[in-house]
Parts: sequence; C-alpha cells; structure tokens
Amino acid sequence: MHLELCVCAHIPTIEVATKVVLVMHKREFVKISATGPLALECLPNSELLIHGHREQPLHLREQLTENRRVLCLFPRPGAQILNDAFVNSDNRPVTLIVPDGNWGQASRMSRRIPGMKDAINVVLPKGQPTGWGLRHEPHEEGLATFEAISRALGIIESPDMQKSMDALFNRMVRRTHKLRGTKPIGDVAD
Repeated sequence: MHLELCVCAHIPTIEVATKVVLVMHKREFVKISATGPLALECLPNSELLIHGHREQPLHLREQLTENRRVLCLFPRPGAQILNDAFVNSDNRPVTLIVPDGNWGQASRMSRRIPGMKDAINVVLPKGQPTGWGLRHEPHEEGLATFEAISRALGIIESPDMQKSMDALFNRMVRRTHKLRGTKPIGDVAD
C-alpha cells in the first residue's frame, strides 16, 4: 500500500487470553488482499501456520492441549454456534484455529490437517454482512478472515476488543478502496 495510505501506525496491540492460530493456505498467503495476517499483527498471542507445502506437512498437535479449549472457526456440518452460552460452558482459555483460504481450500484444511478435526467446530452467529467487498464471497455469510477473527474474539473476549480491531479493519478497507479507486460496501469510517 502507498505510504500515505498505510495502516501500520494504527495497529493496536490487543492482549487476549485467546490464542489465535491462523492456518493459511500457501496460495492465500501471497495475496495482498489477505486480511488474516493483519489481524494477527494486533494479537501478540497468535500464530501463523502455512499449509500446502508437500515437503512440510502441517500437524496441529502442539495446539491440542488439555489445559485449553481448542475451537476451529469453520462452518462444517454440526458446528456449534459461538455465543455466550457456549463460551461460558467451559472456563478453560481458548485456542481458536482459523483456516484461511478460498472456500475450497479452507474446507479441505478443516478435514485433512491432522489435529484440526479434533477441534470443536464453531460458527459465528448471524450478523452484519461483510464490509470487505474486495473479493467475491460465494456464501452470503462469508466474511473477510480479519472480520471473522474480530467477531469471534468479540464473543470470546469482549465487545470492546472487537471495536478496537474493527476500527483498524474499517480504516484498511477504506484505504484499500481509495487505492483501487473503488467504493466500499456498507458504512466504514476511516
């Protein structure tokens, strides 16, 4: 992004008990429109793992520990709704695994990566549609990865934490659209 539009100076540091593990497909990682890595910049207690290298298969055994509740944010059949009742049903800190790629890549990751199938699948409750608008969403409930992480942490941690992340996301959306000469969808402020 052009220096005058860069959002780096606006990235907040947000300390949370939840550990976010972003599992990106190698083809997604190189896209400049990938939003997941920006979300991790806010969260010191986070980790980025790259999937799709045949010579280095990914396994999530280190993330599966008895002292943490391991959740996978992906709408697989049977996924539980991530809401206050679900969060309050177990007092262990959460490790939130977020598969990141196009719909097919993320779906395959959630089924194929050893350890990811052992996590409890959760979905976000219905909410506002995406404010991203730079990619075609094949599913009506589809969100940018940043939005999904922010909304999940808003439920698991606090709405104030989500507001802080959303402010950065909205600034990035507005500036990216300005750079591309397009208009954002929805009402995002810079």
